[in-house]
Amino acid sequence: MNKNKDLYKRFITFVSGILLLAMLAGVFAFVWYRNYSKEIVLPYYRRGNWVLICIYAILIWLFFRIYGGFKLGYLKKTDMLYSQMISMLCVNTVTYFVISLIGRHFMPVSPIIVMSCADLGIIALWTLLAGKLYFMIYPPRKLVIVYGSHQAASLVLKMSQRVDKYMICESIDISEPAEKIRSIIMKYEGAIICDLPAEQRNDYLKFCFEHSKRAYIAPKISDIIIRGADDIRLFDTPLMLCRNYGLDFEQQLIKRIFDVVFSVAALIPAAPFMLISALAVKLYDGGPVMYKQKRLTLNGREFYVYKFRSMIVDAEKDGKARLASEEDDRITPVGKVLRKFRVDEFPQLFNILKGDMSVVGPRPERPELAEEYKKEMPEFGFRLKVKAGLTGYAQVTGAYDTTPYDKLKMDLMYIENYSTRLDIQIILMTLKTMFFPPKNNAEIDENVLMPKSIEKKENTK
Repeated sequence: MNKNKDLYKRFITFVSGILLLAMLAGVFAFVWYRNYSKEIVLPYYRRGNWVLICIYAILIWLFFRIYGGFKLGYLKKTDMLYSQMISMLCVNTVTYFVISLIGRHFMPVSPIIVMSCADLGIIALWTLLAGKLYFMIYPPRKLVIVYGSHQAASLVLKMSQRVDKYMICESIDISEPAEKIRSIIMKYEGAIICDLPAEQRNDYLKFCFEHSKRAYIAPKISDIIIRGADDIRLFDTPLMLCRNYGLDFEQQLIKRIFDVVFSVAALIPAAPFMLISALAVKLYDGGPVMYKQKRLTLNGREFYVYKFRSMIVDAEKDGKARLASEEDDRITPVGKVLRKFRVDEFPQLFNILKGDMSVVGPRPERPELAEEYKKEMPEFGFRLKVKAGLTGYAQVTGAYDTTPYDKLKMDLMYIENYSTRLDIQIILMTLKTMFFPPKNNAEIDENVLMPKSIEKKENTK
């Protein structure tokens, strides 16, 4: 039953996506025929116009796929709307330059602006109506959480932000009898398995699998390593090969070429913003414009990372290394603006050109803080198998106050699943986070409904 239900869900998502794609392509076709098709030097015949409209539709599909614009029911309505808006603006910008290239001069931009406004209206209406229809047909899943520690409380708080998708109705401690836990799991559509010992976690995972119950697992570091393993098919016994070599030679070469091309190209549009930022920092308090700090990159090599100074002069005059919080009183008013839009990181494009950093990778950490993290997380050094990055998987999927352990897991997921396509996707997602920063975990409403047994256990810690 659940399998058929999921099949219909994919069908509804597919049909609604095709409908949105057709409407947006139809608006472009109208604008093209009305404003541009006869203005180019050699007007197209029928098929040429059709090809251009198809190219526009393909661009929409690609950008929406990258930004998650078709993930109906998966993303929150606001997140999906943001994703679609950015995708649409990117597509229309590219399309304008394509039309100008075809016309051999800069064509009038006003029709594209009007088209973009119409597109945004269509997108907003589609997100509202399709979202309502989807959640009418597919209400939130009723789940139980099986937990082994108080860490489950923070996971419940995070998942409770999506009451449209998940309804955690009950919780049970792993210390309860196994038969009782199994009977409770059978009452719901799925189970969240959080921080259990390996043997018990495997038992309940198999139980959920056997009874076609969904199992949501908070992964451990070892799980992420296994997910990145290679299959070996040389014998009649399955083998999985886990390595910690980082990237192979070909991947390193392609990544380095990409880094150089990207950083050179990015410096051109970034130059005016960097100049304005430098002036703002200097005029505010007369202190140094740039700030350099020792960080770690590939294989633990130390280098100096460059930033626009966003804190007061001598912010760490006591000599103690400490992380900045979002409300840190050491951050200047100018620095808050620079940090909000990530402009303080722009000088790191020069670090990329030097070869100290890559465009995408784990954010570079300070040696002192890395040593502190290793005391609690011995696996922290695993993230040094690739170069440090200007942006990373943890930066586009996490929040400002995501825990170091969760960031480590996301960094390792990136390393174990590296591809050039993933790099491009993270770069495009970075643009979204610059304009629409993710909500901090500290901002989560702690009055959301939490299963009482977890709440009681949390209060006794």
